[in-house]
Amino acid sequence: MSTQIIQAKQGIITPEMHEVAYKEKVDADWLRNEIALGRIVIPKNINHNFPVRGIGKGLTTKINANIGTSEKHCDFTEEIKKMEIAVSYGADAIMDLSTGGNLHKILQQIISESSVMIGTVPIYGVATRLLSEGKKIAELNPEDLFNEIETQAQMGVDFMTLHCGVTQSSLSFLKNDERVCGIVSRGGALLKRWMVDNNKENPLYEQYDRILDICRKYDVTISLGDGLRPGCGADATDRGQIAELLILGELVDRAREKGVQVMVEGPGHMPLNQIETNMKLMKRLCHDAPFYVLGPLVTDSAPGYDHIVGAIGGTIAAIHGADFLCYVTPAEHLCLPNISDVKEGVMASKIAAHSADIVKGIDGSRERDYRISKARRNLDWETIFDNALDPALARKRKMESESSDEDHCTMCGNLCAVKNDKNS
Repeated sequence: MSTQIIQAKQGIITPEMHEVAYKEKVDADWLRNEIALGRIVIPKNINHNFPVRGIGKGLTTKINANIGTSEKHCDFTEEIKKMEIAVSYGADAIMDLSTGGNLHKILQQIISESSVMIGTVPIYGVATRLLSEGKKIAELNPEDLFNEIETQAQMGVDFMTLHCGVTQSSLSFLKNDERVCGIVSRGGALLKRWMVDNNKENPLYEQYDRILDICRKYDVTISLGDGLRPGCGADATDRGQIAELLILGELVDRAREKGVQVMVEGPGHMPLNQIETNMKLMKRLCHDAPFYVLGPLVTDSAPGYDHIVGAIGGTIAAIHGADFLCYVTPAEHLCLPNISDVKEGVMASKIAAHSADIVKGIDGSRERDYRISKARRNLDWETIFDNALDPALARKRKMESESSDEDHCTMCGNLCAVKNDKNS
């Protein structure tokens, strides 16, 4: 199979590259060169057709929304609705993290109905089936994990989170550097449990070439999972996190050499003053691979408002190198998100991405803000609504107010600064 990165190295500008270049308003040959170098990826499985997006250097910051059933709450119709809401409000990708119900049936339906790229974490499905049989994680057969990766690739999954950097070596750095929250990545914790109980190396690391062969066959983009990411601010930038990152940097090089697209996942919880350093360190160690972050969450003290916390961290992260923001919803750390939570999470990440793109000078970002600023000066409400990140909400709030049919709003009324300034 000739993947996007292989063709880029051969000097070929694929239809997908042309599509991304047009959307992003960038030169197609420049884009091809960045893909060849691995600094941009176009996650698109050969078995999944949809309008593609690019992720990486010089492109707009992208947003992912997680959906999926759980053992306690399994309503497939609701998950499809969440996907539709997420995409309608601007999500560029959907990750199916289902752990309840018929997992393959759910995933296939999501892929068939999605108009954006689809990601998964294959170990979730294997572990879910294992536990449903009354077995322990220690009994997980690595062959089942590799079979799941291949099955999902055949189904059309565009990118997969694979925790290949949780190794005997990286775990050793946690032994003498005690964490407050330990391992908070589900995939990372599952692999650690299996490795400790069996006294064996992580099969995803040990047989990494086997993963590369599968992903190259279907042009699946690997998202190297941060299984040892910090789960609270106190654990940020510790030895375990950095040890894993060093391994991920080596795995990035191996994927590129094999003709497989790859991006790297980053920390979830981190004090604001550590974000810039972490982004730059990641880019350096992973040779400018696209960086995918959850948040980061800059405080651990706001349950119910973590979408705001994540947006603060996401903005700073994107300014300094993150290319792909995984949304955080108000339900984070509390429960499975509902449809309203999904909308709030996407919008918070969308604001963060746009705010960062203004700083990065991404084409169109500053122009959008300029248009809405001019419209405010002219009290041109329709243009304000048209350029708002959430036009429907902006219009609704104005129309529901007592000044719905007046040029000013109810905040200032006839004391409106703009009106009085223009009349002076």
